[in-house]
Amino acid sequence: MSEETFYDYIIIGAGVAGLSSAQYAARGGLKTLVIDVSMPGGQALTIPTLENYPGLYPSVSGTQFCVNMKEQAESFGAVVIQKAVSSIDKISDVFTVYCGKEKYSSYALLIATGASHRKLGVPGEAELEGRGVSYCATCDGPFFKGKKIFVIGGGDSACDEAMFLSTLSDDITLVHRRDTLRAQKAVADRLLANPKVKVIFNSKVKQIKGEGRVQSIELESTVDAAVTEHSCDAVFIFAGMHPVTELVEMLPKDEGGYIKTDDEMQTLMSGMYAAGDIRSKPFRQVVTAVSDGAIAAHSAISYVMKIKDDKK
Repeated sequence: MSEETFYDYIIIGAGVAGLSSAQYAARGGLKTLVIDVSMPGGQALTIPTLENYPGLYPSVSGTQFCVNMKEQAESFGAVVIQKAVSSIDKISDVFTVYCGKEKYSSYALLIATGASHRKLGVPGEAELEGRGVSYCATCDGPFFKGKKIFVIGGGDSACDEAMFLSTLSDDITLVHRRDTLRAQKAVADRLLANPKVKVIFNSKVKQIKGEGRVQSIELESTVDAAVTEHSCDAVFIFAGMHPVTELVEMLPKDEGGYIKTDDEMQTLMSGMYAAGDIRSKPFRQVVTAVSDGAIAAHSAISYVMKIKDDKK
């Protein structure tokens, strides 16, 4: 094993869980590597205003928060690289992470690959993605300034994104399949009080229509199956998340596909931890992901120190 590519601790995923863990691990003395196919920050990059992180007041954008986290982790010695991980292997007490023809090794490994946006699976969704169908309001919202926009979902993300889109257009419609929003009360109340946002309850998307771009959306009532068609220019979908577990399909998961860990973030495999949105837990927020990452680093430090002591 090359000393240049051998680390004490490798973190796959540079979202807030991964960056938090990198900071604590590096500060705790571990030679730490963070690998992600995308730029650091993960889903937090799309947060327009991070207003509920304790002590962070006045609020900042999710992008600025993530930039600060990366720089803070690097200041303690963590290395952050942008590569796609193709597979993971473990022989004895050493993990090997493959990035194409390149490979990196470590004693401890954190899976912090997060979750991706769940698709509706309706006609027109895939065909019109990038042509009016989007899963990121802060990324694509500015393209539809002043246009007629539909937002699909009823949780925190859907409400937050609808609020952001209402700064770009006066014609926002949020569609939710139930009769009440799932978002936290403060988030839901703020949305319902917004005069620029109309809410259609008890409805689901049947089809997204358009020639080359989104032109209309068909909704089906969850009460009586009645179908209505509405003209629109864009459909932003926030229908939940799907955990990105392809690299660790061998690990036990809950009914939603999230990785099971103990309170120390330890998975069933010794030396492998999971943190953030990929982990089975009742509440997923930036603050809980940061906490997961810090706990995983604390566990990894103890684990790696024991291995090193045993090798003396």
